[in-house]
Amino acid sequence: MRRSRFCAALVMLGAMQAARASEAETLALAPDSPRWELQGRAELADYLGRRCLFLDGGVATVKELLLRDGVIDVDVATPAKRGFFGIQFRIQDDGANAEWVYLRQHKSGLPDAMQYTPVLNTGLNWQIFSGPGFTGAAEIPRETWFHLRLVVTGAQAKLYVKDMEQPALVMNDLKSGMQQGQVALAVLTGATYFSNFEVRETPAAAWERHPAPMQPGVLTKWSLSPAYDALARNLEKPLTPAERSAIEWRDAEVEPPGFVVLYRYFEAPHPRVTFQSDFSTRLQPQPGTRVVYARAVIESDRDRVGKLHLGYSDEVSVFLNDEILYRGRSAQSFRDPGFLGIMDSENDAVYLPLKKGPNELLLAVSELGGGWGFICRLADPEQ
Repeated sequence: MRRSRFCAALVMLGAMQAARASEAETLALAPDSPRWELQGRAELADYLGRRCLFLDGGVATVKELLLRDGVIDVDVATPAKRGFFGIQFRIQDDGANAEWVYLRQHKSGLPDAMQYTPVLNTGLNWQIFSGPGFTGAAEIPRETWFHLRLVVTGAQAKLYVKDMEQPALVMNDLKSGMQQGQVALAVLTGATYFSNFEVRETPAAAWERHPAPMQPGVLTKWSLSPAYDALARNLEKPLTPAERSAIEWRDAEVEPPGFVVLYRYFEAPHPRVTFQSDFSTRLQPQPGTRVVYARAVIESDRDRVGKLHLGYSDEVSVFLNDEILYRGRSAQSFRDPGFLGIMDSENDAVYLPLKKGPNELLLAVSELGGGWGFICRLADPEQ
């Protein structure tokens, strides 16, 4: 009997210690905590009866915290009709690389009201990574407090919006490659208030990637040039033999479902794109645009016409054997003011006059913002 009571007491003591440990692992930060590092338009405020953090084009980063896996909780309120607000995590390199999940008030109720994007070399990649696992629908309240919870587990994460039982967005394959980093509240634009922030570290889960399958016919062997000022080059002319031989080409990795993500190799240019606010300027040069040349070799067993499925962001010239075949522009707001420029290999197709033997495919891929990359796949010659 004594032994039974003793065992029960040990169990109760263990539970109490576990509860205390759990409490100790939870970091709760008041809006005026010295643990916040504020950048941009970020300040203390009072809103809807609460002392809180106000962000509008600003970031609030938690100092002295490196998080791998954990649970982040925060209350949010926004009066803005339009905006981008959310949580950045696994931030490294002074913010140059991270994961970011955010909500958009102006998209409330739509399939892309929420969006996850990796931040690579300071660039967002939402034009490249879109659809299931990256975007989702949510009703975003205005002028009232509601709760967000982000659960980060290995190479996956889940975002909960108001409902803490059912995740609103499941990020099944985090793309930045960062396995640990800082945590921040971030607002690109649109007045947003934050309160009741808590973060709790959890045991590290197994790192299991869940990438999409590779698309059939994807061209997988590419080499890249350095990045150049796009406005200093004639992008409708192929490289000369002298230019080609002077370039220090480097191999690129193709990642599922067949993307070459150029922000993994180059810093984002961040030009001021005039036509996103003034559509009439869309044909004008956009200073700061950068271009990279990418080349691949297609071996053909005979002379034939090959159908090349092509996705790109934001502009591309396609050359085959030193002849231009295609010039396309797919930047955000370029084709119409609401155009997003989401990259997909089904968007465009180019018909390649392949000769028997090796054929050099050369792309000139320019970037304005939202993601820099391309995907090329050849249709089955029997189709």
